[in-house]
Amino acid sequence: MVAHGFTGALERPAVQRAARVFSEFGGVVIFSFRGHGRSGGRSTVGDREVLDLDVAVAWARKLGFGRVATVGFSMGGSVVLRHAVGGSVDAVVSVSSPARWYYRGTAPMRRVHWAITRPAGRLVSRLGLRTRIHGEDWNPVPVPPVEAVPLIAPTPLLIVHGDRDAYFPVDHPLSLAAAAGDAAELWLEPGFGHAENAAPPALLRRVGAWVAAQAG
Repeated sequence: MVAHGFTGALERPAVQRAARVFSEFGGVVIFSFRGHGRSGGRSTVGDREVLDLDVAVAWARKLGFGRVATVGFSMGGSVVLRHAVGGSVDAVVSVSSPARWYYRGTAPMRRVHWAITRPAGRLVSRLGLRTRIHGEDWNPVPVPPVEAVPLIAPTPLLIVHGDRDAYFPVDHPLSLAAAAGDAAELWLEPGFGHAENAAPPALLRRVGAWVAAQAG
């Protein structure tokens, strides 16, 4: 199960590429979160998207997949962490996820917050990126990823992050790994940037092999 990042969608080339690589290791289901691509509704940027993922996982099980792993990128990485609390899947991979909400410490994230919080930004996102964003603040604020990861065990958890990530510096994956303790495996990838758009096939294959070993 592939959960894309913010402004992604199932038809985006990077999502398609990840799905093709993962299909070397087992069946793959991809979908678009609400407000992205041709999916209906408006994006809540990681809040109610947990419900979208839950429906997609249920659909995968209806298709006959006895064991289901989720692989999420960026926003999708935070979603798979929160969704995994309670043991609803068999393995979890979170790639390029934030550890905490409202982070504005990098220029790319300041641009993301402009797109989310300003009417002009939401218009640009809708017209230019085919991403329709909900205009209201979170209420209540969802549990941040760093507070969700300690609750995922005993489900196998892999945290993947690049040391060239321009959105979230390495203190984010380090915080997630520290919160998870021995229950998580952490890969800090030299030269890797951010999420599915930057993930090279070799890294995707390593992730696919890890999933196959855990949930196969």
